[in-house]
Amino acid sequence: MKIEGACHCGSIRYEAEIDPEKVTICHCTDCQILSGSAFRTVVPAPKAGFRLLAGKPKAYVKTAESGNKRLQAFCEDCGTPIYSSAVDDPPVYSIRVGTARQRAALLPRLEVFRKSALVWNPGLDGTQRFDGMPS
Repeated sequence: MKIEGACHCGSIRYEAEIDPEKVTICHCTDCQILSGSAFRTVVPAPKAGFRLLAGKPKAYVKTAESGNKRLQAFCEDCGTPIYSSAVDDPPVYSIRVGTARQRAALLPRLEVFRKSALVWNPGLDGTQRFDGMPS
């Protein structure tokens, strides 16, 4: 499925080919903090299927508890998170679903890091749920 998206102010625009069956909600504490919400919803786009059309995101590299480093790309003008990826030569971009024009059609199929989910968030009906990342 082809999607198009942008940051809130429109400085950064992209298009991507994604598999809508791979939309995932992450409840890890890093995603909670970085999104300013209870979770973050993402969909992977392979490198060959992702293209920036306008702007250049600012990057922040976070280190997870595991020691893994992830690049967090966002608009330096409005602060909208656009994607995360591996730091060097990423094979996949984890696009922030809220930035996609087609976001209403991107239904979450997985929930990961449920062990960190806020107690008032029981999860969505119909999703597969994992306490961490699935094997």
